[in-house]
Amino acid sequence: MKGTRHVRIDPDQYRLPAGKVVKLGKWPSRTKPVYSSKEDYEALLREHVDRLSALQQLLYASDSRALLIILQGMDGAGKDGAIRHVMSGVNPLGCEVHSFKQPSAEELQHDFLWRIHQRAPARGRIGIFNRSHYEEVLIVRVHPEFLVNEGFDEKAAGDKKFWKNRYGAIVDFERHLDRNGTSVIKFFLHLSREEQRQRFLARIERPEKNWKFNLADVQERKFWKRYMKAYEECLGATTTSNSPWFIVPADDKDNARLIVSQIILETLEGMDLHSPRPNSSQLRELETIGDELRRKG
Repeated sequence: MKGTRHVRIDPDQYRLPAGKVVKLGKWPSRTKPVYSSKEDYEALLREHVDRLSALQQLLYASDSRALLIILQGMDGAGKDGAIRHVMSGVNPLGCEVHSFKQPSAEELQHDFLWRIHQRAPARGRIGIFNRSHYEEVLIVRVHPEFLVNEGFDEKAAGDKKFWKNRYGAIVDFERHLDRNGTSVIKFFLHLSREEQRQRFLARIERPEKNWKFNLADVQERKFWKRYMKAYEECLGATTTSNSPWFIVPADDKDNARLIVSQIILETLEGMDLHSPRPNSSQLRELETIGDELRRKG
């Protein structure tokens, strides 16, 4: 197609290695686009969506593995849009999206991972968490008063061991999923404070976006530095070789979607999925049924 080009997106460029100290100021929120034009972007996204659809069908048919995709980022980072565009070609029967809001009274009576594990994807399926268990070391870290509702003293927020234990619980949980056939990939959509401001203004100034505006999101901007610090510590403590974090520049939504979709594709391709093959008994049964159908016309 004229005006388009194919680009090799290297996931390692965005992968956060285990044990690395994170300073988000050193990670760009905007990089040179991996596409050359709007037409090129649309062609590349269509290609990614088509490949993802085929791999999702293979994942579903094989019924041996699952994939959990976690999306985190500040308000306005593009989490919803990434899901809508990247997963547009996936069969809804094989994909489930969960957005974890404020815990219910019942959920608060359990450990913080209780409600999360119930939503982990079954074999053959893709699960997407739009916000996740990581809120328990992010928003709760910034607003320690929430700990009281979980049965803890608010003073626990100042205890480094408390947060270290939470990071450890998350790593153990994701390791457990991986050992049982669920691959976990995590995306931090790295948005700049200025780009967030522009996106919030667009929600106010453009009538078709008014429904997206939430005053609480603007109020959380006051805690930007605290959130960045919480993210830095969280990302560094919970990225592993089996469940890595990818820090994706998110100021350019189109660019971010292509990066995310490429990483998802390579993760699925790395599973080495195969369609189930019938055994000899099943083949004979299929031949018998086929013969009967052909005779009856």
